[in-house]
Amino acid sequence: MGSNISIVVGFDQREAVAYHVFCQSVIDSSTSTVQFLPLAENTLNEYKEVHTDGSNKFIYSRFLTPFLMNYSGWAIFADGDMVCQADISELWALRDESKAVQVVKHDYQTKASKKYLGNKNENYPRKNWSSVILWNCSHPDNRLLTPDFIQNQLGSYLHRFSWLTDDLIGELPKEWNWLAIEYPENPGAKLIHYTLGTPCFKDYAKESMSDNWKEVFARSNEGFDY
Repeated sequence: MGSNISIVVGFDQREAVAYHVFCQSVIDSSTSTVQFLPLAENTLNEYKEVHTDGSNKFIYSRFLTPFLMNYSGWAIFADGDMVCQADISELWALRDESKAVQVVKHDYQTKASKKYLGNKNENYPRKNWSSVILWNCSHPDNRLLTPDFIQNQLGSYLHRFSWLTDDLIGELPKEWNWLAIEYPENPGAKLIHYTLGTPCFKDYAKESMSDNWKEVFARSNEGFDY
């Protein structure tokens, strides 16, 4: 059991299908045993969401990952609006014990002022860094991430990893959080992030790299016979 890859995945009922498609995509390509933990708000008994500025239901609860892992070992956090096109073991192999977190350090200006479900889409420092996180849950600097602490922090503080010094924020290759629409199409992307809108939404059903998502969606529906 200790060799399992733990993956904490954002879950929002408004796009529940995205969670299942992401998990399917990981299963399709993984050569290691994986275990998924959905960040479903109704299951987080020790955390009460008090923030009111989130575009999804897990925008803050992602920072509970070390707490949910009992501050032990490693875990991957991923937004649900993604598909994994490579073996997740490759990402797992990038763990660096000297870092508290490892992320793709995006540096871009968004192409859109709005995103899915009419949410505002604004530029801010370290935008989308927190959408894929390789967490060193055992790192002592992550022990302050308790439910109470997270409930009382501003989004800017959490999403910029402000509790950490910059040397503790490791960098992952951009292919592990490739932003559809924002970045050019990339057949070599290991994990595609539909940050502006998952192709389950009609406004994004025919956007860049949407076919990749639809292929996994079709596989996730195998077994229906009616």
